[in-house]
Amino acid sequence: MLTLFRLLSRWPLWLLHLLGAALGWMVFALSPTYRRRFVANAAQAGYSFAQVRAAVAHAGRMSAELPRLWMGAPTPLQWEGSDCVDAAYARGQGVIFLTPHLGCFESTAQGLAQRYSPAHGPILVLYRPARQPVMVEVLAGARERPGLETAPTTLAGVRQMIKALRAGRAVGLLPDQVPPDGMGQWAPFFGQPAYTMTLGARLALQTGATVLLVWGERLPWGRGFRLHFRELAAPLPGDLDGAVVQINQEMERLIRECPQQYLWGYGRYKQPRRDPVKEV
Repeated sequence: MLTLFRLLSRWPLWLLHLLGAALGWMVFALSPTYRRRFVANAAQAGYSFAQVRAAVAHAGRMSAELPRLWMGAPTPLQWEGSDCVDAAYARGQGVIFLTPHLGCFESTAQGLAQRYSPAHGPILVLYRPARQPVMVEVLAGARERPGLETAPTTLAGVRQMIKALRAGRAVGLLPDQVPPDGMGQWAPFFGQPAYTMTLGARLALQTGATVLLVWGERLPWGRGFRLHFRELAAPLPGDLDGAVVQINQEMERLIRECPQQYLWGYGRYKQPRRDPVKEV
């Protein structure tokens, strides 16, 4: 697998995206479970399949571009709305970047690291350790880029994030990812209860860091990615429950900017797994 990833990392982005689009449609055609979940999740948000059918191919592109993003040369990036990032860093209280499973979220962390880490220190990104041994080998060092650090979904990882924020640095996470049992709470997401990560809200309330929204638009024909930055529609409430609900609403707002690139096949409404976080 590692050899395959290294080989694919040398391919041009447009060719990886072409391969990924085909893979996306193949999975959609061969997996009734995935197909039903995709259509149901989109319908829950008010979209017909015709409106979001492009997301089938984008899901495949998301997977196919990973070798290039993890092991290959940097990809072209465009920036939109980044003035709010400069202002957030200037406040000196740390920055929390939140992004849903929309477009290429890997590109957002890499872009921020390239642009801001020389002056503000590395960005720390939360990740879930791989369970399959073959992926452990691939991921070992794959995400280690200049200016980019990773923190596991453990208590030690949470402490890393708090320390980074208190030092005025930035952290990034995907708050629409279903957390393990005990690390979240139920909150509406497109009108349906979803087990929701509380970490982003807790970090903001505990540290006073600025919360910003970001997503990486996948540009056509392998031209790279456009990073979109947004401020919150309103300040987060001072209570955890209210903050978690608002973060879900903010994720919905981003997704509605480009529903054709959202990962509708993700099991957003599934029951959390019983995998308690252990302190390491």
